[in-house]
Amino acid sequence: MSELVSLPPKARLLERDIGKIPVLETHHLGIEFGGLKAVEEFELIMGRTEIDGLIGPNGAGKTTVFNLLTKVYQPTHGTILLNGKDTTGMDTADINRAGIARTFQNIRLFGNQSVEDNVKIGLHNQMRSGLFSDIFRLPSFWKEEKKAHETAMELLSIFDMQHLADHEAGSLPYGAQRRLEIVRALATSPSLLLLDEPAAGMNPSETAELMENIRKIRDTFQIAILLIEHDMNLVMGICEGIVVLNYGKIIAKGTPAEIQANPVVIEAYLGKKKEGE
Repeated sequence: MSELVSLPPKARLLERDIGKIPVLETHHLGIEFGGLKAVEEFELIMGRTEIDGLIGPNGAGKTTVFNLLTKVYQPTHGTILLNGKDTTGMDTADINRAGIARTFQNIRLFGNQSVEDNVKIGLHNQMRSGLFSDIFRLPSFWKEEKKAHETAMELLSIFDMQHLADHEAGSLPYGAQRRLEIVRALATSPSLLLLDEPAAGMNPSETAELMENIRKIRDTFQIAILLIEHDMNLVMGICEGIVVLNYGKIIAKGTPAEIQANPVVIEAYLGKKKEGE
């Protein structure tokens, strides 16, 4: 595992990512709803192949951060740089084309469509045939269809799901639907993958397999991954850097070992002990 290297001011990148433009930089990022600061001064720099965790108690603002990064919400203040480019003015479709893909807490698959078709939906950014070609089924259409099928099957093979290609997505077990959502996100060719509670509903063996597959995804596609997760075994076992949120503010950053030993983090999760306890 690559070591974290300190960079001014108070930023750290993995040694293997030094000298490359960070995939993500946020500066003074925040949002207010009716005067309430849901996220405030969120500062993060991620290297191009980093796996980081975003953790915190329920209601800390974690999913709000994801919504800001993907422009579901437009920031009230602050800046988001993606691959060195300012994302101000972009909408969710722009952000996806620029390189961020995500999954959600609640699965959002097209349940009545096949597993393969769900993956193909994620490939829309890469399709080159036009409307005329599609309507009249010209050779360029069939060439694109063949390419999309091959790509979808290759992506499904990451989770050993290629044999399920013709199944309805909604008929899959819960854990398989979670995996399919990750595959569909990968189909958009992201440089940064956001996973919102990917292990939710999974049993321990499925979670262990997920950890290995997240590493495999990072290594195969050479992308960065930021995940929200409540399963601390997964977070501590796979993340190279961790950011802890509480009440919309960052209260700690560091390696898993540093976070586990941080008294502020322990208090946020467990509550402050009374004197004499």
